[in-house]
Amino acid sequence: MARSMIQRRQEAERERIEAYAATLRRVSPTPRPVPDFGRALKEVRRGFASMAIRDGASWRPQLKTRDPARLQLAAARHLYAHYPVSAALERIWLDSSGLHVDEVTLRKTWYVTVARGDSLYKAGANAWLSRKEVHCFLNLSGDFSFNEAFWVAIARSYADDVGLAARLARTKIASTPRAELPFWREVVRFFCGQPGSKEEIDDLCDYIAAMYRRDRAYSLKGRTLASLRRQMSEWHHDIAAIERIEAMRRRAAGRAAQPAEMQAQGRAWDGSPLEDWEWQPPTKGAKVHGERFFVRQLKTAEDLVAESRAMHHCVSTYAAKCIAGNASIWVLRRTALGKVERLLTIELDRQNRAIQVRGPSNRLDTPDERKILERWAKARGVLLVN
Repeated sequence: MARSMIQRRQEAERERIEAYAATLRRVSPTPRPVPDFGRALKEVRRGFASMAIRDGASWRPQLKTRDPARLQLAAARHLYAHYPVSAALERIWLDSSGLHVDEVTLRKTWYVTVARGDSLYKAGANAWLSRKEVHCFLNLSGDFSFNEAFWVAIARSYADDVGLAARLARTKIASTPRAELPFWREVVRFFCGQPGSKEEIDDLCDYIAAMYRRDRAYSLKGRTLASLRRQMSEWHHDIAAIERIEAMRRRAAGRAAQPAEMQAQGRAWDGSPLEDWEWQPPTKGAKVHGERFFVRQLKTAEDLVAESRAMHHCVSTYAAKCIAGNASIWVLRRTALGKVERLLTIELDRQNRAIQVRGPSNRLDTPDERKILERWAKARGVLLVN
């Protein structure tokens, strides 16, 4: 249907108005908001108002920034700073994302203490750092985060090389829990004496952390960089073996790959229905007070690979038989004086027959170990074939 002259004029007028409005939007942007100085002062005062050395009302900032974090830092400098503070301490006002509220409070407390000129050592830093380390932490120059500056100070107490200390502080050591500080101090001491590249130290820290999680008594004393490299290589080999065994277990169970948290709930295979066994010799028959023996079944890839590594034999290759239910692997251990000693690894078939019994490096069982095995076999209905 043809449009009338009036309709055409109205459409042309609307187009002209829209074009004019678009031009105005291009040349007249939305006015920027005024910096919120009051909010910055309020945030910075929270929890530390009594420690301020200046009145917030006297603040006359000449700032154009609208960034709340930068405004907070400027407000903190006005309220608390009588002395200059390192960038590592000032960062807490710029970014506290990912930090627990207690850690945020601690870092802000350290900033306020140092800015006022009070003793950081007496204010709580002595729980982690020596006086020498606190001095280094406060007088450190360079672009370091709080944690990096913390560990540079520690490393400098073991090495005069500033570059080495900075390299160590930029490794994964800087992200370790402060509750584990005594252990990781020894790690820093170790690498100060036997330095490596950042990449190698990061890899070794993954291995060291895994060993420490497994055994809180783990230590680097008596170890060398070469021995750590070898042990880390063996650890990676074990991880690969565990992953292969886990893949077999999932395939056997008819399940697709699951998220790690779901896998952790069901990493064991069914295994033999026989129960674990424990026996304590009578006082007169025990070699030491409190001596105890136990036999338990291995039903996870981690346990099987660890047994293979510790006993220097190939029991980890029996995983497929265990997962299929054609065999079960058992271990004989002895505990005495707070230590656990690995004695034997035992393979049972479906009929609960002990078809293989081997000690470290595939040695045969000793007469004393055979007596313990016979007690277990009688208690659990196991037939000792060899």
